[in-house]
Amino acid sequence: MSSSPVIDISPNLRLLGTAHVAKASVEAVKFHIEEFKPDVVAVELCKSRFDSLVSDRRLDKEGLLKVIKEGKAPLVLIQSMLATEQRKLGLDEGEQPGAELLAAVEVAKDKELEVELIDRDIQVTLRRAWKKMKLREKFRILYSLLGDDEEENPELEELLSNQDLLSSMMEELREFSPGAGVVLIDERDSYLAEKILSIDSDKKVLAVVGAGHLKGLETNLKEKKNFDQNNIQLLEEVPKKGRISKIFPWLIPALVMGLMIYFLTTGEGVDIVELFTVWTLANAVFAAIGCILARGHVLAILTAALASPITSLNPTLAAGWFAGYVQLKVAEPTTEDLQNFLKLDRFGLFWSNRAGKVLLVTALTNLGSMAGAWVAAAGLIGGI
Repeated sequence: MSSSPVIDISPNLRLLGTAHVAKASVEAVKFHIEEFKPDVVAVELCKSRFDSLVSDRRLDKEGLLKVIKEGKAPLVLIQSMLATEQRKLGLDEGEQPGAELLAAVEVAKDKELEVELIDRDIQVTLRRAWKKMKLREKFRILYSLLGDDEEENPELEELLSNQDLLSSMMEELREFSPGAGVVLIDERDSYLAEKILSIDSDKKVLAVVGAGHLKGLETNLKEKKNFDQNNIQLLEEVPKKGRISKIFPWLIPALVMGLMIYFLTTGEGVDIVELFTVWTLANAVFAAIGCILARGHVLAILTAALASPITSLNPTLAAGWFAGYVQLKVAEPTTEDLQNFLKLDRFGLFWSNRAGKVLLVTALTNLGSMAGAWVAAAGLIGGI
């Protein structure tokens, strides 16, 4: 029927590998549901990604505001950048990423078959990947996402039919970022296998997954004998901040306030006005630069500059939240912006899409504010 790879683990379990942006994969899903006649269709989706696909991958203004308030702008940006990279493979034939998975769900429901969502929540995966990555890996992956990669991409038929090519691409990711590779490849292969094993073994299952996961998934299914609930729970754990991570944001506020109290109580010959000026200017300038890099509205830039000296003294607040909110209000995303944000095929378009710009303003302002606080602290210590 198609070049989409298929692995029969047992008479009751078939794995179908797909490319998430290809019409051929959508057709392959429909064909194998008809041909294999499963009782259960398991798809490589989590609840949040499924809801996104069902709603035509739209982002609404309330959702955008929630992302700002909950400090999730960086995570949403990374998720969107990864989706953009998927489209840059040159495999986009008019289908949005995950279209074949949604087709699997729709066909299964039409035939009154059971549907199982077997992927780990995307936010958990991103948080675990970010936690596992070393600092140099984070800079490398962000640099690669921001850059324009002119490398020639494989054709769809070659990608789906050539398992060695798929394995090679997976290994390249692991070499590029070992930490991300563990989470995005090894952990997800293990998680997908566990979720498949949790389905009644007497039922016939067609599992629809990205072709890149086939090899690892096959290995896991053959090695694992039974469903392991403890393993699932471990893989679903969201990394908690360590003691140092919790204390770190308060170091600068404690240092600044400590210096101020010391000078006021001891009567040292230090110009308090000058210290406040150094703190305010450093925070304001760096936060404003971050907002400017995001190409924020002038009012958002002004908000970033005014908020940063205050929010840097209170780690429960962030200058980017205020700048992002102002950006959202003064340059409100249109319905088209919101619909198209998760369909952008080049990262450069994030700046021209108003929804993307809101997220960039939030994230880059926070980054600038953080840098400004450290520069200000260094200036205060140096001026003593």
